[in-house]
Amino acid sequence: MEPPRDQGLLRSDSIPEVGEDAAATVSMAETLSEEERDELRKELAKVEEEIQTLSQVLAAKERHLAEIKRKLGINSLQELKQNITKSWQDVTSTTAYKRTSETLSQAGQKASAAFSSVGSVITKKFEDVRNSPTFKSFEEKVENFKSKVGGSKPAGGDFGEVLNSAANASATETIAEQTEEETH
Repeated sequence: MEPPRDQGLLRSDSIPEVGEDAAATVSMAETLSEEERDELRKELAKVEEEIQTLSQVLAAKERHLAEIKRKLGINSLQELKQNITKSWQDVTSTTAYKRTSETLSQAGQKASAAFSSVGSVITKKFEDVRNSPTFKSFEEKVENFKSKVGGSKPAGGDFGEVLNSAANASATETIAEQTEEETH
């Protein structure tokens, strides 16, 4: 007993795909009855006509769209700017962007804290050096030399005060830069 020819999706005869060889197409055409061929030709003509109609409608709609844009003064550059702005907004609203932004912000804060601590360490080291016996001895020799060469102390203060004010100025600049970065 032979199974029925039309089994829906399980049909034994397949419709040739684009790119199948010509022999398969010819054998398929031979198995069709004259009535089936006429029906397929009518359907083919109908589908081709619908495609042509849709192409014409699409072309008319595109012309109408271009006319509306022209009347509104919208040009390609403005559309490009709007597309870029919308794309950027879409990107910035994604979870991945927000997480990355937060991570970079935290990394920046940690780097600022590290720079601040480096500045305070440097200031402490300057103070340690200034309080060391070697530096005190060197400072006394410089003071003696200055008094012999120049007379009395200049109005700027002693070497230790100048060194301390330079270290404090450096630390103040670092803190000011950190505060400025955090506000941006």
